[in-house]
Amino acid sequence: MKALVVAEPNVMSVEDVAEPEPGPFQLKCRVRAVTICGTDAHLLRGDYPGFWPPDFPFIPGHEWSGDVVAVGEGAELLGWEVGARVAGTSHDACGFCQKCVEGRYNLCENYGNPGLHRQYGHNYQGAFAEYVVHGAKAVFRLPQALSYDEGAVLDPASIALHTANRGGNRPGDVVVVFGPGPVGLLAADAARVRGSDIVDHTAVDPVRVIRGATGGRGADVVLECAGVPQTFRWSLAVLRKGGRVASVGIPVEPVELSLQELVLYEFELVGSRASAGEMVHVMPLVVDGRIRVRELITHHFPLSSFPEALDTFNERRDGALKVIVQP
Repeated sequence: MKALVVAEPNVMSVEDVAEPEPGPFQLKCRVRAVTICGTDAHLLRGDYPGFWPPDFPFIPGHEWSGDVVAVGEGAELLGWEVGARVAGTSHDACGFCQKCVEGRYNLCENYGNPGLHRQYGHNYQGAFAEYVVHGAKAVFRLPQALSYDEGAVLDPASIALHTANRGGNRPGDVVVVFGPGPVGLLAADAARVRGSDIVDHTAVDPVRVIRGATGGRGADVVLECAGVPQTFRWSLAVLRKGGRVASVGIPVEPVELSLQELVLYEFELVGSRASAGEMVHVMPLVVDGRIRVRELITHHFPLSSFPEALDTFNERRDGALKVIVQP
């Protein structure tokens, strides 16, 4: 099969590799659409050395959709069959540790042990390929109302919903989203689903604008989706007393914060990693248009043109948001 193989940071090519075959409780799928994620761009540059990926060569990609073409032993007991339309996520957790038992499988305590946990496209081979094998826990049926392109954006939509859930906004709360990329835009929709108003911060001085828009009180919740030092500082600066910041952006450089106000004003700063059960909840919201994915899809490329697709994504050519690659 054809796959994108990364030999080392910034060195990649489309090559012929052996097709993977499913083991017990795994599904082999023909990939129809896979999107480029901001994490992919960092990974390809080598921003997470020794972690994502743990070594090279490596096949990245974790936001995908496709069709089941082979069912591993035992997966039929879960209702899977050849021909099912599916969308994938990255975490295939152990299912046995305390965090998994609590439903927080995104924090699996066996992360990094390939015999018990795999994060596809991060520390295990991913989906920029014609075929992919995933554990059944990481694959979900794609609603008939959604296209393969839309299915490939369900994983980031579930991450955005998880971020909003971690923010914990309530009806009537004011929510600010920093980082208006795909996850940030999806997170804004997710916060609206939870009943909140969104403040537009597209200004040179977002702190002044947000304070002014809220009568000086500030935001009840901030969803930090950029992962850069300035947006972390802005996030705390615009919070109302007792407010919460949920951060899904992963910094690749140190972030220096003044924490006096966090203590004095009882701010809460929480992380948000991937998703933890939101995939099944986000799909009906996407189907009825309350969380919008179709509008984020701006470009399509064949796998053979991956370098151009990556440049389009990184440089935001022609307003690029979600760039679909078709193996």
